[in-house]
Amino acid sequence: MDTVDLKQADLYLGRELSLVEFNRRVLNQAHDELVPLLERLRYLCISSTNLDELFEIRVAVLKQRVELGSMETGPDNVLPQDTLKALSERCHELVASQYQLLNDVLLPQMEQEQIRFVRRTEWSEQQEAWLHNYFERELLPVLSPMGLDPAHPFPRILNKSLNFIVSLKGKDAFGRSSGMAVVQAPRALPRLIRLPPNEDGNGPYDFVFLTSVIHAFSKHLFPGMRVTGCYQFRVTRNSDLFVDEEEIDDLLRAVEGELPSRRYGDAVRVEVADNCPDDIATFLAHRFELEPEDVYQVNGPVNLNRLLTIIDLVDRPDLKFPPFTPVLPAELARGADIFKAIRRGDILLLHPFDSFVPVTEFVRQASADPKVLAIKMTLYRTGPESVVVDSLARAAQAGKEVTVVIELRARFDEQANIAVATRLQEAGAHVVYGIVGHKTHAKMTMVIRRESEHLVHYVHLGTGNYHARTARLYTDYGFMTADPAIGDDVHHIFLQLTSLGKVAKLHKLLQSPFTLHAGFLEKIQREAKNAQAGKPARIIIKVNSLVEKQVIQELYRASIAGVEIRLIVRGMCCLKPGVPGVSENIEVRSIVGRFLEHTRVFFFENDGSPEVFCASADWMERNFFRRVETCFPIENTKLRKRVVRDLETYLQDNTHAWQLQPDGTYVRLQSGDQPAVNAQQLLLTSITEAS
Repeated sequence: MDTVDLKQADLYLGRELSLVEFNRRVLNQAHDELVPLLERLRYLCISSTNLDELFEIRVAVLKQRVELGSMETGPDNVLPQDTLKALSERCHELVASQYQLLNDVLLPQMEQEQIRFVRRTEWSEQQEAWLHNYFERELLPVLSPMGLDPAHPFPRILNKSLNFIVSLKGKDAFGRSSGMAVVQAPRALPRLIRLPPNEDGNGPYDFVFLTSVIHAFSKHLFPGMRVTGCYQFRVTRNSDLFVDEEEIDDLLRAVEGELPSRRYGDAVRVEVADNCPDDIATFLAHRFELEPEDVYQVNGPVNLNRLLTIIDLVDRPDLKFPPFTPVLPAELARGADIFKAIRRGDILLLHPFDSFVPVTEFVRQASADPKVLAIKMTLYRTGPESVVVDSLARAAQAGKEVTVVIELRARFDEQANIAVATRLQEAGAHVVYGIVGHKTHAKMTMVIRRESEHLVHYVHLGTGNYHARTARLYTDYGFMTADPAIGDDVHHIFLQLTSLGKVAKLHKLLQSPFTLHAGFLEKIQREAKNAQAGKPARIIIKVNSLVEKQVIQELYRASIAGVEIRLIVRGMCCLKPGVPGVSENIEVRSIVGRFLEHTRVFFFENDGSPEVFCASADWMERNFFRRVETCFPIENTKLRKRVVRDLETYLQDNTHAWQLQPDGTYVRLQSGDQPAVNAQQLLLTSITEAS
């Protein structure tokens, strides 16, 4: 089979449905009895948050395409309206599973551990009195009920905010009787209220939902009228920002100006309480110009993610993952000369097992070192309190040349990045926003240091963001080197980002949107040629998403040629493994464990001379063609073997691994009679023991 006929062979899975399947895998972790109870609750919340983003971005885009009458299909050859229909069915099933798990499994098990969510029907007289006082003192002054009548139109509803639709009978002081009102709950209000313990000391972790309190005392919002129904609802809106970069002069001001529109974009979903009457649910759907299939009736809080606060409020270490201390090698400890350590040889860190401190220390020491002349860095996501940003500001204030490329359009972090940009500019740093039309997603830091009358380029490259918190939650590689060729490559990429000019040829790095896509295609094709010639041929890839059509085609061709291909894809995967005559040599697995898998790693056998690369990029169209990404080689033999060993550990996992089937579903691998292998735990143990 020389060519792959995409439509006839039906070789593509839909990316949106693939995301739903990923959420199923996350939700399955919440079912796993081997996972600590409060961590299972966390997985439920993550599943809910992921679903929110699916609606805010991907469902929103599909709806726009349908409204425009688009008949364009993706590689899966499915029309957008058909994708929307399938998504609605799958998402309704997933939401039902989420609330069934919460109500039938997690809440009863939490109650056994003395963590209770007390229903209104179960309040004692003391609790009701306390909550009534709480309502009068903390809630009533900030709530603004809005009656619906010709003088009071339906209020604007913020994206994902908590609201109540209230049905009324009677007349107010002016003789008005609209019959319906809306109550909006300000985001400053806590969604969970902790009850004081009983006199006997019992019930140390008794909570009440804010929705229950507002429902119970809603009559106080409408004096003289009778509340006949009070139902929570939440609207999800299109949150994709539109900035026409060709028509603007100041990207920061343009992004800042677009942020408010995210709060009031077109509605794509409405969630309502399951006891909400059909006529009121239909009224809400019409109000937000939604169809019946866009309405989700839920048996519980409309925003499950709010339950995350329980994990911090409840001091029960036995119900959480055991704490661990990331490894900090002595030569990289705080205060040690990090430049001296890098000069001795390349350094590879695997977070969160290896500490993120060396990365922040790299920037901190550079900011204070008199031999350092300049620091250049890309920032995509950093977090609200960033040691890295503090160090960059101090370096600029000290007179060093500090250049920072900040991606203002990092989705859902735009406001934070605008604040970082403003702060660094005020400190005297040069701040730019990358290339028009291309997000800067590369993770790079370059420190230029004068040593013995010449300049040395020290470089850090990573697969993840310079974000200390996510470095404790995501798996990512960080690479430090003083290799002159890599330093020269990074220097030229920064020139591209900050100035004008043609692309310089790079020595060792691959870069999108220029050489990354073609470079990977060439390496896959090389493995296919080696297999056809009877030479060793093997590919191992670990990414978050695999959707780009040409790459998938080349993987199919390599499989047909006899290349052994093992793919570890956390989320979206549009490739179909196990198709007879096409992808029989391809295995796809997804790891869903304690940490979010985020590394992007690429292994090519290369006829017995293995090549290993790490990158900031997934295998998606946007990463190859609409972003600035970097891919760097791991050439040190010891470090390369370590990366390969890490990959093989993931390929042996039989406790948190899921295998993709040709029909797009996933089957969780079981250890059976074999020893249980938890890749993340093995990596945590091995790195700790080696330190």
